[in-house]
Amino acid sequence: MGATLEFSGIILAGGTSRRLGRDKRFLSIHGQPLIARVLQRLRPLVSEMLIVSQEPEHFTGLGAHVVVDRYPGMGVLAGVHAGLAAARGDWAFVVAADLPFLNPALLRALADLARRGEVDVVVPRCAEGLEPLHALYRPLVCAPAAEAALLQGRRRVVSFYPQVQVLEMPPDEVARRDPEGLSFFNVNTPEDWEFVQRRLAP
Repeated sequence: MGATLEFSGIILAGGTSRRLGRDKRFLSIHGQPLIARVLQRLRPLVSEMLIVSQEPEHFTGLGAHVVVDRYPGMGVLAGVHAGLAAARGDWAFVVAADLPFLNPALLRALADLARRGEVDVVVPRCAEGLEPLHALYRPLVCAPAAEAALLQGRRRVVSFYPQVQVLEMPPDEVARRDPEGLSFFNVNTPEDWEFVQRRLAP
């Protein structure tokens, strides 16, 4: 790989927040919208920032390029594909917009694994399974693989994994960087949001 690798950052900002009852992307944490917190934690690791949304008008002023799904109505995989198709980096972090405890140390560890070997996806595995919305993808390979899955009517993010080279970060390695296990915690319910507020109280 020789030359320094370029990393893109892709934030998936779809979803209707039905269970929460309000737009979780703009919940305020210390006066900062949740999506801005995610951007802030990811930005030092990447050379470009992308937000994937069907509502680009909501994301002006965040210092990120907004792209829309090419396959609307096809779920999260369509968002992953849109981001990867637009990314210019050798690698792209793909994360959800509602991860208040996004952990830069864990993200850097994923990048270190990407630099080591000939792989196309670097994805953490936790006790509940793989975390494809907190993972690294090689756009040149993964964008066409994701598109092929969409054209076959498959919507799960991992549906194209069998067609590419996947390297898993095992749970013990994840725990070394994230001993509290909060990296993958996302905000879906009022109870989730109450937990975040308690945890991040000044």
